[in-house]
Amino acid sequence: MSAVPGKVHPTLKLIFIIMVLLFQSSVVFAQRPSATPPIPPAPRPGDGQSRPSEDRPLTTFEEEIRAKREIKLAEKDHQQNLSRAREIAQLGKELNESLKNKSSIDRVSLKKIERLVKLTKKIRGEAGGEDEEVEIADRPSDIATAVSQIAEASEALSKNVINTPRQVVSATVIGNANVLLELIKLLRAFDRRP
Repeated sequence: MSAVPGKVHPTLKLIFIIMVLLFQSSVVFAQRPSATPPIPPAPRPGDGQSRPSEDRPLTTFEEEIRAKREIKLAEKDHQQNLSRAREIAQLGKELNESLKNKSSIDRVSLKKIERLVKLTKKIRGEAGGEDEEVEIADRPSDIATAVSQIAEASEALSKNVINTPRQVVSATVIGNANVLLELIKLLRAFDRRP
């Protein structure tokens, strides 16, 4: 087997042709679209995309996290309600001291009364109550008596809110709140008299 210059051995020629064909077929195969499109990865919570909760059921871990969050929010609301109750008792005492022997309500006391009304309505709303007509058995006849009864009603409401567990809806809290609001209406009516 002697090699003639300029001539290629037929076996080498055949191997070269096969290699060229294999290379071309791999290029053509790589350019062909795949039969199934790739599945995009599920978005993570940090991607800015949120999946609606209806798409998939919650896992036990997610349910636990949600329950803990709801408990924390309920506890926070309860603590705020307790703080309101303490402030109501304090405002009742302050009003009693400042208006004890007065025949009219000064500006500072009016602001305290407005705050007392706001806090009382918030507590009543948190307890699930609403505005009702209340009959006061021992109706006050003047500002001093009204303020004294407001101080007592404020203290009673505060104690009821503090002693009521957060999971309990208390009719007593609602009733006490309505009594306090009615007493405040009576106090305002006395201030308008000539």
